[in-house]
Amino acid sequence: MQNHIKKFREQKDISQGKLADLCNVSRQTINAIENNKYDPSLQLAFDIAKHLGVRIDKLFLQEGREEV
Repeated sequence: MQNHIKKFREQKDISQGKLADLCNVSRQTINAIENNKYDPSLQLAFDIAKHLGVRIDKLFLQEGREEV
């Protein structure tokens, strides 16, 4: 699943470590999610969206689908 976490995280000037702390996961988990090596749980996806201040559908896109 593609995501735009890194883009929104950098726009908010939030480090991977800070986002990880806010979401109670490791920095490595955030890094793996950003690099599409790990799909987060639904709860973690909602936590990330909340802390980045964006709707969850703006963070995650299914491959082959256009952004709306």
